[in-house]
Amino acid sequence: MSFSTTTKSEITTIKNSKSESLAELSGFIRNNGYIENGFLYLTTENDHIAEMLKKILEDLYDIEVKINKIDNLNLFKNKLNLMEISSKVNFILQDLGYYNKENIYLESPPNYIVGSNEEIRAYLRGVFLCTGSINDPKSSYHMELTINQKGEAVFIQRLLNTFELNAKILSRDKGYMIYIKEAEKISDYLKILKAHNAVLYYENIKIYHEEKNKTNRLNNCEQANVDKIVHSATKQLEQIKVIEKNIEIDLLDDKIKEALIYRKKYPEASLKELSEIISLETGKKITKSGLNHRFRKIKELSEKWTK
Repeated sequence: MSFSTTTKSEITTIKNSKSESLAELSGFIRNNGYIENGFLYLTTENDHIAEMLKKILEDLYDIEVKINKIDNLNLFKNKLNLMEISSKVNFILQDLGYYNKENIYLESPPNYIVGSNEEIRAYLRGVFLCTGSINDPKSSYHMELTINQKGEAVFIQRLLNTFELNAKILSRDKGYMIYIKEAEKISDYLKILKAHNAVLYYENIKIYHEEKNKTNRLNNCEQANVDKIVHSATKQLEQIKVIEKNIEIDLLDDKIKEALIYRKKYPEASLKELSEIISLETGKKITKSGLNHRFRKIKELSEKWTK
């Protein structure tokens, strides 16, 4: 079962007030319903959504809602639940802000449908139930809603962004796509929908990814430091070889000779590690900066024979 399907099934268990049920129905019907020969039809693959809608419609309007299984145009998906409403259709559509009193389609629902934050959340739940999808955070961070009507798409985007979700909208060949790609914002969106189990799952995966990325960055940084140390030590050993080839080591300054001997003895040590080793073994304190100064002298000396 996909993350979207699981989330939608969870949403159907939310206990709504009457006004929230109206808003949720409005969000669903405005973005899924179609009218044919005076009948209102709704479709969904999800059995939980079909049963939820049937119960709300029958409780609110005292009607009978028939549900039939029909073939899905997408052969790789489950059969569709086709819900048929044959009575009080115009009244229902007017009540839910789909039609005005003259049975003319409204580009966006009236204020009484989404007059409070809770009603807005419910409306957004209805929209998500019929046309939304969220990628499993294990794969990528992406939420989208596919909306047919421009006015409705702009309205939904505005509702989403009242919660500062940074929802964007794109025109498609058939309709419009509203999307969110930021992990934090998608998590907030799930909270707005009241899909609490989905939020916990999403947050756990997000934290895992963040920790994994942090570990990878630290490992990469550590590897870069190791590569830098190895490169620096290799160059110093090459310079030492040049010096040894052209001059007797005993003729060198004692401090330079000491740095040379210890570098050969500990070829993989960093400057800091090497300064600590020399300090410990000789009993004479030398800092990383002081040791670096000695290796600059070694470099200058080697260059006399390499230019």
